[in-house]
Order: sequence, then C-alpha cells, then structure tokens
Amino acid sequence: MSIGQKQPKPLKYSDAGVDIDAGDALIHDIAPHAKRTRRAGAEADLGGFGGLFDPKAAGFSDPILVAATDGVGTKLELAKQTGLHRGIGIDLVAMCANDILAQGAMPLFFLDYFATGKLDREMATEVIAGIADGCLLADCALIGGETAEMPGMYPAGSYDLAGFCIGAAERGTLLAPGQPKAGDIAIALPSSGVHSNGYSLVRKIIELSGADLAAAAPFETTAKTLGEAIMAPTRIYQKAAAAALQAGGVSGIVHVTGGGLIENPPRVYDADLTLHIDCAAQPLPPVFRWLQAEGAMELHELARTFNCGIGLLIFVAADNAENVLAALHNGPEPDAWIAGHLATRTTPNAVILDHNDSWLAP
Repeated sequence: MSIGQKQPKPLKYSDAGVDIDAGDALIHDIAPHAKRTRRAGAEADLGGFGGLFDPKAAGFSDPILVAATDGVGTKLELAKQTGLHRGIGIDLVAMCANDILAQGAMPLFFLDYFATGKLDREMATEVIAGIADGCLLADCALIGGETAEMPGMYPAGSYDLAGFCIGAAERGTLLAPGQPKAGDIAIALPSSGVHSNGYSLVRKIIELSGADLAAAAPFETTAKTLGEAIMAPTRIYQKAAAAALQAGGVSGIVHVTGGGLIENPPRVYDADLTLHIDCAAQPLPPVFRWLQAEGAMELHELARTFNCGIGLLIFVAADNAENVLAALHNGPEPDAWIAGHLATRTTPNAVILDHNDSWLAP
C-alpha cells in the first residue's frame, strides 16, 4: 500500500494484537480470587480507577504507612519452562510483604502489574490466583492491579510481574536501622528453598549440569521433580513476625533476599557490629548443597547469593530471646532456631560464618 492510500478495512485494536474482550474476560476470571482476600479495611472489589483502604477500619489509630515494591526476577523463565505459574504469584506477594515485615509493620493491601505480549487467560488467571493465595498468607487485601497486553514487547508465553504492597504500624513502633545491639540474639526462620533470588545463577547451573527439570529432584526424598523443588514458592512470614513483635524485645528483622546471608543482615545494624552465624546450628538444606556442588561454588559466594535455608532473621535482646523463640515454637514457626548473635566488630567482616565446615561440600 503506497503512502496516502487508504486502509482497505476499518482497523480494530485486536488487529494490532490487543484483545480488549480477553482483558474484560480476565477481570471476570480473577474477581473471585480478589474477593477471597477481603479483610477489615478493604472490600477488594475490582474495576474502579483506584483501590481503597481504610486504616481506621483495620484497627489503626495513628498509623505510619510503609511501602514496598518488587518482582520475582528470572524465576519467571523457569515458570515458563515448567508451566508452574501459581507459585509465582505467591512469590510476588512474599517479596513485597516480607519487606514490609522487616520494618516492623504489617501488610495491609497489595496491587499487581502483569505485562505480556499476548494475553493467555488461563496462565494469567493462575498467576493472579497465586497472588491471592499470597495475600491470604500475608493477611493483606488484593485491591487492584494492571494487566497490560503489549504486542511485540515479550516473546510468546512470556510475561513480567511487579508487586506493590502497603503496610502500616502505629506511630513509634517501627523498627529502624541501628536498633540491634551487641549481644542481641539472631533467631532464624527456615526458607522453603531458593525463594526468589539468585535464579540467573540457578538457571546457569541447570544448563551447565544438564539437569532435567522434569526428572526427580536428585536432592529430594519425595516424589518432587527438580522443577517443582526449584520452584517452591517463597515463604511469607506475616504470622511469625506478628508473634515475635507481640512477644517483645525485637530489635530488627531481616528479609534474606538478593545478597543472601552476607549482604542483607548488615542493613539493620551499625558498622561496628558483626553477625556471627553458627552454621553447625542447622545443616545446609539439600537444594543448596546441590547447587553448591553442581556449580562448584565457594561457600562465601553461596552465602552472598542464596538464603542458604534462612528466609528471615529476627534480632532479639538476649534477655527476651527465649520468650520470642517460645512464641514462635508454640505458634507459627515450630522449626525456628537460634542461628547466631551480634558482637562488637573486630574484623572487616560484617557477617562471619562460624563452624562453616558443616556447610562445605564433601
């Protein structure tokens, strides 16, 4: 068709690759999942130009709001390969909600951004159903989001995600960097596996090792495939954080994400302190031992890339550590353990892995 020649037929948005009807149908598909997440302060109805939340109805009298946003990184590529999409939704909520908890606040509501080249209703519904699952675990409401169909921006079957979480704490109760002191005890809460960080390296290790994602996981005693084990959703620690804060004496909370055990803990304590982690207190989980062996990884690199089995660290004044540990054991976290302590720094290291021979590959 030459310049100036008229288009032979009227164009619709669908001719450019965007299906408005499919988008409308998706809203219908996901509405029941949003309704599952209703909580005090939110009705969780979709379709408006903005989502509403009433902190007073949620029980707050003078709240400070805390915001967090995150994604799930290249774990999305493995979701595409394995077809395991629902857990990705949980991951998205976890990455944001756990960061809210690290401030000493509780998650209240969540919004998501789902972008794809061509909308696959079934896959999108599965992801957003997982987001609703995560919101229930975090006790927050899914009050809105955006589904963007952008032809030519993403390869077939691919999508991208971002999450946005708002939480709150009463004024004067938030945790702040610098509160943990020498002598404070570090209580660890177990991760479910790799969570949502380090997946570019995980994918590289799988590629170089020739491992089959559909085969039985070589480090599992269950019937899980390698794909299922590697894709285990990130744990959400809302109930654990609430129990610990209620027990008292908490000086800091660390969500162990990118940077692993080496770079995350120092974000909450001063530069004159060192965290001593006792590796002998808990064995390195099999998935990390497998990654370490297949990737020929040095322990320091392993610990600054992955969570190594510790998803959340709670710093507690020594005189109340047993009370907090008991509250966790008697409630949401029966497998919590004392992983180490803070001490005055005598070396350049902000984190030291004590007795690390127990984590070294044989």
